[in-house]
Amino acid sequence: MYPMLFGMIAMVSYNIADTYFVGQLGAPELAAISFTFPVVLFVGSVTVGLGHGTSAVCARLFGEENISDVGRVAIHAIFLGIATGLVFLVAGLLTIDPLFRLLGADESTLEIIHRYMRIYYFGGVFMVVPLIINPVLRASGDAKTPAIIMSTAALLNIILDPILIFGLLGAPQLGVEGAAISTVAANIGAMIACLSAIYFRNHLISFRSLAPELLMDSWRRILHVGLPAIASTSVGPITAAFITSQVAQFGQEAVAGYGIASRVEGLISIVFMALSVAIIPFVGQNYGAGQLDRMDTGIRWAQRFSVAYGLVIAASLALGGALIASAFTDSDTAIHTATLHMRVVPISYLALGIAMTSTSSFNAIGKPMPGMFISMTRTILVYAPLAFILAKIFGLTGIFAAACTANFVAGACGFGLIRKVFSDFHHPANKVE
Repeated sequence: MYPMLFGMIAMVSYNIADTYFVGQLGAPELAAISFTFPVVLFVGSVTVGLGHGTSAVCARLFGEENISDVGRVAIHAIFLGIATGLVFLVAGLLTIDPLFRLLGADESTLEIIHRYMRIYYFGGVFMVVPLIINPVLRASGDAKTPAIIMSTAALLNIILDPILIFGLLGAPQLGVEGAAISTVAANIGAMIACLSAIYFRNHLISFRSLAPELLMDSWRRILHVGLPAIASTSVGPITAAFITSQVAQFGQEAVAGYGIASRVEGLISIVFMALSVAIIPFVGQNYGAGQLDRMDTGIRWAQRFSVAYGLVIAASLALGGALIASAFTDSDTAIHTATLHMRVVPISYLALGIAMTSTSSFNAIGKPMPGMFISMTRTILVYAPLAFILAKIFGLTGIFAAACTANFVAGACGFGLIRKVFSDFHHPANKVE
């Protein structure tokens, strides 16, 4: 659990660092970088989906001790990552104007977005490849190396951000371009380290299987798992893009404030994510062993922890939200928006934690559909339409109330479904043998 937790923290720190240092340039720059977050998250969700597919295929091959096929799939996965990065490059550069106008960016903000995203898209390949290689290492049983690599890359990004953004230590002052270059440079370092680990140390890349039919076979096997994973993980970024467009109705600086609050929320959610990851083997092992009472106790403990942690966070952000927001920007509108979010939405984090652990519990017992129902209910059925309606009536407060409501609905669904399904297991006719 701990290596994965550090890896998650490293990934989130990229966005936190960019948000903080770009925020020191001014509210327009902070608004621009906030508009890019849904797109960055979408690119990441596609890549993570491909990583899940690669990990699933390689894990089975490792279990079969079929190392030669692992080498084949690994090199083909890297080719798939490069191809994906090139697709993002071409599609991204062609759609900057229409996409970000659709999200609500005005002309002055769009000019700043151009400066950032042109560099980001050209560096896309360097981000995609590490996120596909790391699952191969984890599938081999090495979770520590990916965590070290991603943590080091995050640290490099944090160091380079102020140097290139503000022109410190004799470097040119590049502004938002400096933030983009810092991220790309960190990703290049991560890619080199990952390739070195998988090729020179673990010898998990084979160049002997480059025939087109073998390439297509590897890609088919990866995408068999990867495409459903992409569909599932992409829902969040697409919903975030829609919510960003709703917030943009209230001004570019409101988007800047929403960006601050979203990054804080991402950092806080790491604990729920780590708990969700940790509960999978616990539930799966006890389910397989028929230890239903122990499994039920573990799930109840996770739910109680979610409630306690959620309440503490809600109280902390309600009291300190304005202070946190003011550390990122001096824009009154941005601070007001971020503070409003941190006073309304965190009340529901306890329910979000229950929803996440319930989804992981369903996945652990081989029942992914209830988990997908919980996720789709939260984002598509409740959050997006309710935010659209309440924004017209209550403004920003309505949007954040929609997020709060969606989390509570998802938590209620998760709690109810997990009680229903797991109580059925205790019925004599459904006992696990």
